[in-house]
Amino acid sequence: MARLLPVTESWGSELTALIPLALVIAVSPLTIIPAVLVLQAPRPRPSSLAFLAGWLFGLAALTALFVVGSGFIGGMPKSAPPWASWLRVVLGSALIVFGIYRWVTRRRQSESPAWMRSFATISPRRAAITGLVLTVVRVDALIMCLFAGLDIGTGHLSVAGKLVCAVFFVAVAASTVAIPILAYAVAGSRLDNALGRLKDWMEKNNAALLAAILVLIGAMLVHKGIHALHA
Repeated sequence: MARLLPVTESWGSELTALIPLALVIAVSPLTIIPAVLVLQAPRPRPSSLAFLAGWLFGLAALTALFVVGSGFIGGMPKSAPPWASWLRVVLGSALIVFGIYRWVTRRRQSESPAWMRSFATISPRRAAITGLVLTVVRVDALIMCLFAGLDIGTGHLSVAGKLVCAVFFVAVAASTVAIPILAYAVAGSRLDNALGRLKDWMEKNNAALLAAILVLIGAMLVHKGIHALHA
């Protein structure tokens, strides 16, 4: 029992550290909006399930890639060099400023972006590809998967422990996509009215939502950078 206690504590601290990283992806408008829009497709049930499959595969592949890649930096110093911390602060500050700019200019956007309108005619095959691509091309998802993968890979965990942590991170990060899609798979058209109202609201407020997530990511980077500088 005494030998298992450090492992349990290590798992607990690792899972706790992964939660905010996963939530940055989960609460992003660029996560929630596509999950709702795909439910308005001509074939909502197969298209949404295909989108969810592509989304999960993309997050899992990125996380696994960075977990494995962390093994190649095992010989590097444990503490990051000062320039890396300053880079986080500068990048985070830039994101905050850009987020504020998007908030101030949000009313200039009169219609939803083209990528949002494309969901109205999406097919199941294209939905799966879109779910996969959205996890790869999004800078915020890429950065959070990178941080999560490095944290898991460089932690003092067994192979099973790393697998559990990676699955936990992907599950939390994908939760806001999985919940509405799986709910629709069960309830079907009974959710159409509620999802339609949510879709209209998000299309009207997508600029404000994006501004909020830019500020959130920027604040997290600034906090991490300042904390590392004072460590």
